Amino acid sequence: MVRRVLSLTSGRIAVVILTLIALLAVLGPLLAPQNPLATSDNTLAAASGSHWLGTDYLGRDTFSRLLDGSRVSVLGSLEVAVMALVVGAIPGILSVYLGRTFEWLTLRLADTLVALPFLLFAVAVIALLGNGITQAMLVTGALVSPLFYRVARAATLAVARSPYVEAALVAGASTGWIVRRHVWVKVLPPIAVALAQTIGVGFIIVSSLTFLGIGVQPPAPTWGGLLASDLGYLSYQPWAPLAPAVLIMITVWASNLLADAIRDVSGEAGRAFVNTRKARANRLGKPDPVSTGGA
Repeated sequence: MVRRVLSLTSGRIAVVILTLIALLAVLGPLLAPQNPLATSDNTLAAASGSHWLGTDYLGRDTFSRLLDGSRVSVLGSLEVAVMALVVGAIPGILSVYLGRTFEWLTLRLADTLVALPFLLFAVAVIALLGNGITQAMLVTGALVSPLFYRVARAATLAVARSPYVEAALVAGASTGWIVRRHVWVKVLPPIAVALAQTIGVGFIIVSSLTFLGIGVQPPAPTWGGLLASDLGYLSYQPWAPLAPAVLIMITVWASNLLADAIRDVSGEAGRAFVNTRKARANRLGKPDPVSTGGA
């Protein structure tokens, strides 16, 4: 599947952008030219050689804060996606095999989580556990998990009725073996699509919460926090919110682009894609790298 995704122009663009964002999260705090928390008397300064994006209302270097805040924003979105994947996908698969009681309980729990307003629930949990990005993201990931639950359950139901799975059950295979050997391979593509989309949603959620000052201890920088602080001084620096806003939009766009690329090369669409590439390669008289390279 990886080779198929990379064979698409949209897939390569998405992977390159997300790789750069990941590198920014890893190396950004190390590349910051100045201390992102250090204040000075040079407040609301314009962009210059010493301050590439100017300074904020406390005289802190905006470029350094943008680089340093990338780690919190990226890790927060990944925490949302991984939490939603674990809490949603595993019960979604098992609900098909563990009986009516487990199925009814997990369906009702998923419906309840969908009905809860994530922002108010996150605020309530943070009030109990303390203001921290990890607490906020884990709670938000649990509220997003019904997406994975329904995707995994629908894909598992389609596989569970297949002849080879029924034959494995008749032969006495365990549920765990069937899930590992047959179900997971078929469920993985739609879950991968949901995961890529959720990473983009996670960035929006992280930016929204940190914009409101939830989940982060000031003066720690975040992309959403930079947006919030810049909006109060638009009359002095009307261009200030542009950099964090563009980073958020590009990251969300790349995540959705990756989800579309995964969807295009998996399932029936993926088989049609491979057949088209094979036919084109045969006309050109050379082997197709997608079909020869494997999934």
